[in-house]
Amino acid sequence: MSALPTSSSTAADDTASARPEARFEALTLAQLDAVLSVEQRAYSHPWTRGNFTDALASGYQAQVLMAGDHLLGYFVAMMGVDEVHLLNITVTPEFQRQGWARVLLDALALWSRGRGAQWLWLEVRASNLRAQAIYQAHGFRRVGDRKRYYPADQGQREDAVVMSLGL
Repeated sequence: MSALPTSSSTAADDTASARPEARFEALTLAQLDAVLSVEQRAYSHPWTRGNFTDALASGYQAQVLMAGDHLLGYFVAMMGVDEVHLLNITVTPEFQRQGWARVLLDALALWSRGRGAQWLWLEVRASNLRAQAIYQAHGFRRVGDRKRYYPADQGQREDAVVMSLGL
């Protein structure tokens, strides 16, 4: 993995800063407080501790992307017969717009291919145009909608866009 990106770095700056390398680790229960803190800052309707513990207990693929002690992001995915369903992918707000979503998606695709998956599937809020653009840039295509899929403010529901990526 490469070092943390900087907004305007040169080779001399990169050598001088000696930032820690990014690495993937399996998400553990010990990391849940940090993950939940990110989740609550990143989303209006975050996953709960129960959502994460259920995913871990079910054996879902759950990875965190770390740089030193910094949590850059994470994903949770569920393996099916010949497909993987991305359930949650999040880049820590302080590290957004630095390319880490692509790193997370690349790692997920590599893991999925290694398990023989033919497709990656996900849902994204219809209002989350930034995430949709990231997925489209990664090769995902919009294949449908799920009406009233996500909780929204004041007891309302929001539609989801269903996207897939052939592996």
